[in-house]
Amino acid sequence: MNLLLHSSPESFRDCNPQSAIQITGSKSESNRLLLLQALFPNITIENISNSDDSEVMQMALKGNEEIIDIHHAGTAMRFLTAFFAIQEHRTVTLTGSSRMKERPIKILVDALQQLGAKIEYIENEGFPPIKITGQKLSQNKVSLPASVSSQYISALLLIAPKLENGIELRLEGEITSVPYIKMTLALLNEIGVETSFEENKIIVTPSAFEAPRPQTLTVESDWSSASYFYSIAALANEGTTIALSSYKENSLQGDSDLVEIYKNLGVETIFENNQIILKKQSGFELATLNLELNKTPDIAQTIVVTCLGLGIGCHLTGLHTLKIKETDRLEALKTEMTKLGANISVTNDSLTLQPSSPINSNVKIATYNDHRMAMAFAPLALKVPIIIENAEVVSKSYPDFWNDLKSLGFEILQK
Repeated sequence: MNLLLHSSPESFRDCNPQSAIQITGSKSESNRLLLLQALFPNITIENISNSDDSEVMQMALKGNEEIIDIHHAGTAMRFLTAFFAIQEHRTVTLTGSSRMKERPIKILVDALQQLGAKIEYIENEGFPPIKITGQKLSQNKVSLPASVSSQYISALLLIAPKLENGIELRLEGEITSVPYIKMTLALLNEIGVETSFEENKIIVTPSAFEAPRPQTLTVESDWSSASYFYSIAALANEGTTIALSSYKENSLQGDSDLVEIYKNLGVETIFENNQIILKKQSGFELATLNLELNKTPDIAQTIVVTCLGLGIGCHLTGLHTLKIKETDRLEALKTEMTKLGANISVTNDSLTLQPSSPINSNVKIATYNDHRMAMAFAPLALKVPIIIENAEVVSKSYPDFWNDLKSLGFEILQK
């Protein structure tokens, strides 16, 4: 399904607190809590993400299939690899889409094997599909390169309370995506598991209980999904407001850095009654935005498109993990931004956009089976008509995205 998007700052409808857009729960928090719930069934979860990734995660954890296809869900692949490694007397094969079979998992498999796990590659060494024979893991010391995706690290930490001796995880080098590691540890603490994170060593103690006390945990709405509305606010007229629910001022999610980042792009964030209100400010002046995003790489696509819409440049670094996402996001951004008239260059871990205007209109944006490509480019419809190819890909993390844009006055037609 291809969609033609068009809007203008003049046709934009303000979204006040009384009609706040309800953003689904964080995919990152939901998938961590779903795994913990599978390990400790006394946990009840509210506001679970309605994303494809979280639905795949739930189905895999509740099912009894010997072959589990997680499609494009990278988080599910990593978390489930660790989960099934400790499911004694059960053997499963984890597989996925053709792109998933190109995404490396060797670092996580090697770490689990250090702990005593039995995992075999079925096709290509270091990549899914993998066959996992679950068993009791008694080893507790493991090391990983600190620069790897935090999902590898979180996968190990989440199963640690169920390991006989817990886990002592040493990270070698400079740590990537610290907020996501801290999110995992905070959720473990919330259910009563003791952890420590000092310098490059993380310790998770084995749980002293078969099940924690019955408790209900509420997932905060997804900050990555909020990023697209920050972009819309930045490209809208002065005084435009957008209200989103439900958000905390002291969030566990690293992408809450949007609050400070978008101040530089003319957007003020007001926290009020479990909502955030985004307001476009006057007097915005910036030639080039320089950011280090190794802690928040998922919002890089949104930011660079915002800068293109504003006619300013940006230099973004710390983006090496984008090479192994749903697509090679750096090369995909370069290709699609160039179609729009951008002067952009990328390396293995950075992106540089030169200030430019105008923007080419009616460009078809390829999405590469990547939900974030579709959503990141959508706000440009405030500047020029734009066509998003395979727009249904947004269901991976935000199924209601196009309807929520319509509520703001965007004209969306199927092409």
